Amino acid sequence: MAEAFQPDQLATDKAGRYRELAIEIASVLDGEPDVTARMATVSSMLRATFEHFFWVGFYVVDRTRTDEMVVGPYQGTLGCLRIAFSRGVCGAAARERRTVVVDDVDAFPGHIACDSRSRSEIVVPVFGADGTLLAVLDVDAETPAAFDSVDADGLETILRNTFSR
Repeated sequence: MAEAFQPDQLATDKAGRYRELAIEIASVLDGEPDVTARMATVSSMLRATFEHFFWVGFYVVDRTRTDEMVVGPYQGTLGCLRIAFSRGVCGAAARERRTVVVDDVDAFPGHIACDSRSRSEIVVPVFGADGTLLAVLDVDAETPAAFDSVDADGLETILRNTFSR
């Protein structure tokens, strides 16, 4: 069993924190095949590591309706239950199969306000080993412009290492 996760022991710079967290997540999930368990663990560890991550969770592609996602494991306040690929930041990331960083959610056309305290957002697509879109990771913050390319790179690396291998 892996040692207990200690977010206060992570590097002080953001890129370093992501690198160390990626190693810790890989260690905790070593040998765990269940996708739901992997998503729940990633959500929990991200939320524990980055204090400004107000909401962290997954929207999983509904295999019976491939134009829509259903809420998966998350940490935070109540999330939206379903999001169509045609709506919001999550829909854009799923539809375009790319990370979307939004500095001001009020300026994003069609933004879905699951919680009105959200001011900025980053959404990263999650791909399986075969390249299939499994879900998106949605992270919200209560402050504007809380996310940047360091967050995008760090989250993409964690997700690639966790779900694409």
